[in-house]
Amino acid sequence: MVAKIKTFSFSGVEVAPVDVQVKISPGAPSFTIVGLPDKAVGESKERVRAAISSTGLSWPYKKITVNLAPADLQKEGSHFDLAIALGIMLEIGVLLPESIENFFVLGELSLDGSIASVGGIISAAIGANQFNCGIICPQKNGREASWAGDLEIIAAPDILTLINHLKGEQLLARPEAAKIFTEKNYPDLLDVKGQEIAKRALEIAAVGGHNLLMVGPPGTGKSMLASRMPGILPPCDLEEILEINMIASVSGKLLDGKLITARPYREVHHSCSMPAMVGGGAKAKPGEVSLAHRGVLFLDELAEFPRQVLDSLRQSLETGNVSISRVNSHITYPANFQLIAAMNPCRCGFLGDAARECKKAPICGEDYKNKISGPFLDRIDIIINVGAVDIFSQKKLQNGERSEVVKARVIKAREIQKKRQKQQTNSEIDREILEKFCILNEEGQKILQNFAQKSHSSMRGITRILRVARSIADLEDAELINSHHLLEAISYRRKI
Repeated sequence: MVAKIKTFSFSGVEVAPVDVQVKISPGAPSFTIVGLPDKAVGESKERVRAAISSTGLSWPYKKITVNLAPADLQKEGSHFDLAIALGIMLEIGVLLPESIENFFVLGELSLDGSIASVGGIISAAIGANQFNCGIICPQKNGREASWAGDLEIIAAPDILTLINHLKGEQLLARPEAAKIFTEKNYPDLLDVKGQEIAKRALEIAAVGGHNLLMVGPPGTGKSMLASRMPGILPPCDLEEILEINMIASVSGKLLDGKLITARPYREVHHSCSMPAMVGGGAKAKPGEVSLAHRGVLFLDELAEFPRQVLDSLRQSLETGNVSISRVNSHITYPANFQLIAAMNPCRCGFLGDAARECKKAPICGEDYKNKISGPFLDRIDIIINVGAVDIFSQKKLQNGERSEVVKARVIKAREIQKKRQKQQTNSEIDREILEKFCILNEEGQKILQNFAQKSHSSMRGITRILRVARSIADLEDAELINSHHLLEAISYRRKI
């Protein structure tokens, strides 16, 4: 007889079913695991042996062979421990096959028999639900799994409790859904004095999900503005919450199984490497672009980032995902984020400032800006100058609006988009939507044509102008794009 236990192997946030086949046969005592296991899976032999012995069961001193099928799929991670242990128990007659045949099993074993938490439980639970099966997982992951749907969940603290439950001697209650995190208290836009143009651009970017670059000398409030972007974005819907938490689960960033409902805000230092940005490493973990999925990725001091790192973002900015290729695997992670970037006009930061003029102008500024490639800048919808604010001016700075007031307008404009193009934001609309809802009158066509001829804009650049103009029109609840919408959109499409 060969015992078979179902489990999953992870490829990004996707799962692939794996059969754990266990055979105990007469022969010299040995414990062999085959089927392309990595080091973590290979070391499970010692964890499984110690955990089963800790329950008081006698270890079968025979020839034990474990096959992880399909054999040509690389198996990574410690979550195979529990499935291997249950397969051995089926073989020695401690459990009956029918008690476990409709479950997928994941969990890491400790030496004392307790079941430690593992990453990726949300993806595994969704996969099990699609196969009309239940899931057996660690107790610490139980509430996390319960968000995947109405499936049977057995969340056990240790292997002995799990055995008693499967034998009907002790019943474990289905874990309740995790308590949702409350919304984060983001900084308020009211704190930013002046910078009305920048605030307007920030609101338009929030409406359409547009990428935004702010250029200006140090201390003008670029970072302050960026940190307030999540506070004016609409709340996540259920599908977005699930996507965010699938990535967090695979990354091991869910705390006590509680779901994350706030949009991610990732602020990345310019010393960030390419694997840290787009994902990678020995097991191809998600990078910053995936951790910022459905949220905001803020890159301060944009020109200080290595050019290779910035250009690696081009795929994500265009397609909303990132592909990581390895010799033995090809993994795709979702990476649909909103890019907010800030930079100085030159290395010293004071190019164009009359009070502290750059002494190496204009060469300093040109060399600094040339560190950013044209194709990368072509994927940024809105580029604005953020100048210095004179707080001692006789003209009193006006108090701006609170984030909640701006957020209400953004949500209203997003509802207009949802009726028109379902889940797509204006920054994502395709040719069909553009041709149908971004029609220009004769005056608008002349304005756009003149701009295209003078600036030598690419087709991508023209498309992005129309998308921004559509967002401005949505803010005014206008059905058609008028000339002033188009002119404002063009004003945000300037060279740095």
